[in-house]
Amino acid sequence: MARTIIRTAAAPQAVGTYSQAVKCGNTVYVSGQIPLDPVTGELESGPMEAQIRRVFANLQAIVQAAGGDFSQVAKLNVFLIDLGNFTLLNQIMAEYFTEPYPARAAVGVASLPKGAQVEMECVVELE
Repeated sequence: MARTIIRTAAAPQAVGTYSQAVKCGNTVYVSGQIPLDPVTGELESGPMEAQIRRVFANLQAIVQAAGGDFSQVAKLNVFLIDLGNFTLLNQIMAEYFTEPYPARAAVGVASLPKGAQVEMECVVELE
């Protein structure tokens, strides 16, 4: 099966040896996104709400570049430094997704790249 690399300037460029996303058939695997501003490359320094929103915006830009939208997200994985932000995550996620919601994991982790407080990745099934 052919692989297509997905790239967009509307999301941060990869900070390591990976692609923003890879499309295999109708499935798009979006790499983990932290709250980096795609223009400046700087980490969002605002409150946790702003960081979560920045991550969703980055994911959304990549999903759109692949030809999809959030209604096609099959799986979302979330990594949080502080699971005390779980309720806030749910509140903000409800603004970006509608039922039926994607499958999801939310995991507490010790650290993330560049000192980020949140990272998310997703799998999209294009129609």
